[in-house]
Amino acid sequence: MFTDDTYKLPLFPLQAVLFPGGLLSLKVFEARYLDLVTACLRNRSHFGIVALRAGSEVGKSKPSEAPRMEGSGVAAELLDVDSTQTGILQVRCKGLQRFDIKSTRQESDGLWVARVANRPDDLDAVPAADMVETVRSLASAIGSLKEQGSEPFLEPYRFDSASWVSNRWCEILPISLTAKQKLMELPDGLARLQLVRDFLRSKGVLGNGV
Repeated sequence: MFTDDTYKLPLFPLQAVLFPGGLLSLKVFEARYLDLVTACLRNRSHFGIVALRAGSEVGKSKPSEAPRMEGSGVAAELLDVDSTQTGILQVRCKGLQRFDIKSTRQESDGLWVARVANRPDDLDAVPAADMVETVRSLASAIGSLKEQGSEPFLEPYRFDSASWVSNRWCEILPISLTAKQKLMELPDGLARLQLVRDFLRSKGVLGNGV
């Protein structure tokens, strides 16, 4: 039996992890997802991005071949929808609230729908003094990406937020999907930023500190 804090959310399973405040671009061409985007535009509603553990988001899965999804994801808000080719939509969306999946079912058109409950927002704080280099390195990475014509993050930039800085780092770090998922699920922005700092130090991106 579901409590009042659960709600229905259509899912878009992907080989990707969306973070709160993150920017995700999608190429949508399957009928079920074209219909989903149309419905979200019409109703100003959201959908959920959930990472795949196994299987594919492409094609209508048979029950015996159903994709294995993570147990949590992030709600997505449509920002831009562009149709440059017939039957194909280029979509940009923003990560909102994290959620836990309580149950799922597959509709007749192949779309997955879940009953979900929102996760609490991160415990957030200003990055500590020993994380200043991590923050500055992100600012430098953003500058380099802009020079290459890429703007992967939405403004405003919140360098005073451990959650925001750690989330943006997690989006661009060369780590596994499983690692990104675990980092996304962490409830503490400072703890996530500490893990990011330690990873950057291990790769020689940052100094070893004190």
